[in-house]
Amino acid sequence: MGAEAVIPCDCIRRIIIMYDIRAYRLHNRIERCFNRLKHFRRFATRYDRRNIHFPGFVRLASVMIWMA
Repeated sequence: MGAEAVIPCDCIRRIIIMYDIRAYRLHNRIERCFNRLKHFRRFATRYDRRNIHFPGFVRLASVMIWMA
C-alpha cells in the first residue's frame, strides 16, 4: 500500500520497525491540537448548519487557544 510507520514500536518487539521521527512529532502536534479544539462544544458537536460558518469557528477557536 505504500504506507510508512509513523508511531514507534515497542522495545519488546523482535523486529524493530524504523519510523520517521520528524513525521511522528508533527503527527503528535496535530493530534494535540485537535484534542484542544474538542474542548469547544460547538466544534465537537458541529452545531453549525452551513459549511461557511464551521471553518470560521475553527479559526476563532484556534486563535483563542493560541492566545491562552
